[in-house]
Order: sequence, then structure tokens, then C-alpha cells
Amino acid sequence: MKRLKWPSWLPIDPYILLLLGTVGLAALLPARGTGAEVASGASTAAIAFLFFLYGARLSTREAMDGVRHWRLHITVLACTFVLFPLLGLAARGLEPVLLDHSLYTGLLFLTLVPSTVQSSIAFTSMARGNVPAAICAGSFSSLVGIVLTPLLAAALLGGTGGGFSADSLLKIVLQLLVPFLAGQLLRRWIGGFVARHKKVLGYVDRASILLVVYTAFSEGMVQGIWHQVSPPRLGGLLAVEAVLLAVMLTVTWYGSKALGFKREDRIAIQFAGSKKSLASGLPMASVLFGAHASLAVLPLMLFHQMQLMVCAVIAKRRSRDPEAGPEPEPSLSRDPAEASRIAVGTGTRSG
Repeated sequence: MKRLKWPSWLPIDPYILLLLGTVGLAALLPARGTGAEVASGASTAAIAFLFFLYGARLSTREAMDGVRHWRLHITVLACTFVLFPLLGLAARGLEPVLLDHSLYTGLLFLTLVPSTVQSSIAFTSMARGNVPAAICAGSFSSLVGIVLTPLLAAALLGGTGGGFSADSLLKIVLQLLVPFLAGQLLRRWIGGFVARHKKVLGYVDRASILLVVYTAFSEGMVQGIWHQVSPPRLGGLLAVEAVLLAVMLTVTWYGSKALGFKREDRIAIQFAGSKKSLASGLPMASVLFGAHASLAVLPLMLFHQMQLMVCAVIAKRRSRDPEAGPEPEPSLSRDPAEASRIAVGTGTRSG
């Protein structure tokens, strides 16, 4: 039988529909009592397993090979962990006119999470850019973000965001950093197994994220925090995120040109430096925000879908530039719908 494919004309990532369906399920049937405790425990285990897989997938040799292009990687890291947070802090002036405190907290957290890897690779390939640089830049961002994102969140959000404390940072170390390091240490023995079963483990990744989303939004429903969000506030959030994405896409493209990067490198910088990882951000938010995680991740979920749709259009246009290089390798997707399908997660190229 011919395999069913997602319609290429439909710009919404099917996994985003699953995420929205999970949110709807949490709204209709939130986990309560013992069920909530079981879901919370399973979510904690899923988060640890996610980061264990990230560690097992990350090729240390591949990452170290990219050090030779240090100017590009520093540029991407500066966009991800310096410029993005500065824009997030600047958006504080929009509170409470366009955003209430909860949505602004989620927006600021959005600016602190690492860049994506898979979508950077997919769109860079589609636009005929420097794919190896996109792989290394995204990998560095994910690796640095495991440590830097919680530290930035603690410094910029303080006790008002989600009860950040030494205990919160300890949870980050135990639930994220320790499993990641364990995956790195065991990669020598399990790396081959992970590579051979990357498709199955990819489904495990996504199922784990769905569980995290269900748990977070269930807690939000039980505590009634959704009554704090109104349609005008959501509209204001979308407008702010559209401006944020437009600014980052513009700065990464023309700023990298001013820094003297060639076209292929500018493409990698634009796609790796302008996006945020849903798969890394969701588990981190669950650990950092606890019961308030549902509102904290809402801006990230909306921004993620927005960046996929916009970057797919940009990448397709870049592929038709007169100065574009040779056709990319057949194994790397150039179709916007296919790129969106593989661009939901984070981790490494095999993730």
C-alpha cells in the first residue's frame, strides 16, 4: 500500500496538531489526585530519558570538528543567549498593555532556551547553505543551553517566574544534566544501537514530550490558571512573537553579512540563530515552573509553529537565489512540509 503523506499545501506541522490535541485532552480530562501523581512521576522519568538520549546521540567528534568555524558558532550562541534575552527584557515594557505577567514570563523564558538542531539542518539544506555548520552550531547551542538556560532563567526571572531557587537548579542538574552526561559516557557502547533505532526512538522522544505537555497543562487546568488568559492577550502575544521573529531573522541575515560571512554561512546563522527548541524548552519549563508550566510554555509552542512556517517560506526562496550553490544531498529534505515534519525536536542530527 502506498504510504499516506501529510499534504504539502497544509503549513501546520502534524506534530503541532498532536500537541494541541494533548492540550485539549488535558483541558477536558486533566489528571487529578493519584492520576496526577502518576502522570507527574512518568513525566519526570520521560524528561530524564529524553536528555539521556540527547547525550547518547551527540557525536563528540562531530561537535569538536566544528570548533574550527568558531566565529560562526560564537555568532549563533550570541544570537541565542544574548540578543534573544535582551529583546525579551525589552518586551517588559509591553506589560501590562499587551501581555500580562504570566504571558510575559513565558515570553522571556522562550528567549532563553537553546536553538533547534533538526530544523536548522533541514532549512539550511533546503536553502543550500552550510549544513555541517548548522549541525555543529545547533549541537553547541543545545549543549550550552542545558547549563546556561536554567542559570539565565534563575537570574532574569528570579522568584517571580516559577519559584526559582537552589532546589530548582538542583532539579535541573539531576533531571537534565546528569542523564545527558550519562548518555555521553555510555555512547561508546549504546551509540550504535541508538543510531540503528533512531526512528523508533524518535517516536519515543515525541511521545515523551506529549506526556510532559499533558502533565503541565493538567496542573494548569486543576489550578484554574487558564481563566487568566483572554483572547486579546493571546492576540497580543502572537503580535509580539511575530515582531520578535522578524527582528531575529533580519539581524541574523544582515548582521552576518556585515561580519563578513559568505552566503552559505549566513544561511546557517540565520536558521540556527533565529529559532528556539520546543523539545528542549518543554522539559526545562516543566522542571523550572512546576504547576505554572502550562502558561510558561504557551509562548514557546506558538513561536515554534510560527518559526517553522516562516522559515520554510524563506528557505524555499533562498534555494532559488541566483547565487545559490549546487543541489544539496538527496538525503536532506528540500520540501517545506517534510522539513517541518522533522523539525519539531532538538538534539543532534540523528535526533
